Amino acid sequence: MFVSKEMHLYQFSQQAAATVKVESGRTVKVETLDAFSNQLKDEHSTFNEINMARVNPATGPIYIESAEPGDTLKVDIHKIELEEEGVMAVAPGLGVLGQQVETFSYKRMKVDEHGVHFSKNIILPLRKMIGVIGVAPSGEPISCGTPGDHGGNMDNTHMTEGATAYFPVAVKGALFALGDVHATMGDGEVCVTGVEIDATVSVTLTVLKKKSTMPWLENEQEIEVISSALTIEEATERAVKEWANILTERTPLTFNEATMLLSASGDLSICQVVNPLKTVRLAMSKALLKQTGLIEFPG
Repeated sequence: MFVSKEMHLYQFSQQAAATVKVESGRTVKVETLDAFSNQLKDEHSTFNEINMARVNPATGPIYIESAEPGDTLKVDIHKIELEEEGVMAVAPGLGVLGQQVETFSYKRMKVDEHGVHFSKNIILPLRKMIGVIGVAPSGEPISCGTPGDHGGNMDNTHMTEGATAYFPVAVKGALFALGDVHATMGDGEVCVTGVEIDATVSVTLTVLKKKSTMPWLENEQEIEVISSALTIEEATERAVKEWANILTERTPLTFNEATMLLSASGDLSICQVVNPLKTVRLAMSKALLKQTGLIEFPG
């Protein structure tokens, strides 16, 4: 199954018409636009030419048969295939140092197997990842530029090949979409852009008949909860609370023991600090979790 980048949206919404319908367990190749919807075409492009309503497109939505509210959508990320050129930009007022940026500027960069050719003397290693990924919320539509418990613009650098993401299903069919792929991006995405690039992403979409309330991510070494809120502090509190609840409900650990374990071995990292909500991840080692008796996905 192939879904073209022409079939994209700018909001995660339960009212969005499905581009395709697939059965649970189906592998899909999803073609994506870059975060600017390819509006920055050459050196003559200007910030005023960018239609901000067309930023952060996600391809979809994809309707998954048998997905019902209260389920969890499991997304296995197999491969991220990049195009040959990426783009970055800075603009006044945007990003951590936006107040110091006086003029809009951007640069296009060649991308190949050697990395991202940032300049004549600087080649950045590839760090392929998906910035926007998730499912439709049950309430009002949410812009693809905003993260939340449905997923969205979490900008988690761990959302890459070999990872498995989990999202709480809020509407029938889940209405899954993804986009905003980066050839590389640092944790935080401090100037608002990573190396934005068109891509094709292969994923397998599987419905799990179990409940979750926040996005989770699993890779070979660890399991992490992904939390978004108005501030980093609030996002952190939500992440720690979610893990503490999981550990006290599904292992012999007391609440005090669970919080001590999280403090001793949980790895808290920033995903992004530039979107309407800020996002963190809190990861725990799978080997350690096995010692607690927690051996299944904890969402």
